[in-house]
Amino acid sequence: MSNHSTQTLSHLDLLEAEGIYIMREAAAQFERPALLFSGGKDSICMVHLARKAFWPAPLPFPLVHIDTGHNFPEAIEFRDSLVKETGARLIVHYVQDSIDRGTVKEETGRFASRNSLQTTTL
Repeated sequence: MSNHSTQTLSHLDLLEAEGIYIMREAAAQFERPALLFSGGKDSICMVHLARKAFWPAPLPFPLVHIDTGHNFPEAIEFRDSLVKETGARLIVHYVQDSIDRGTVKEETGRFASRNSLQTTTL
């Protein structure tokens, strides 16, 4: 292995260790921590890191998914299989519920998105 590869691996190991430390501290310091989970690559990475941080115990906090209602069915299937595999608790709230209650107004038009409506739903 070249010296550059060794340094890169060491740097990644350091970043992983820092992430694990932060997760453990958050779980210890806060009354009701949670991990936001969209099903994207970043949140999948965070779940993996959390599993490493607390292994062999289950995650000490739930995964929270704010569902826009515009997910691919495969994304929801993956989320549910990950939750089952990890034994994590899952909390799901739906943007559509916020729209139905009138707490947010759905955008219309060609570039309409529900992403900004997730904050109120959270």
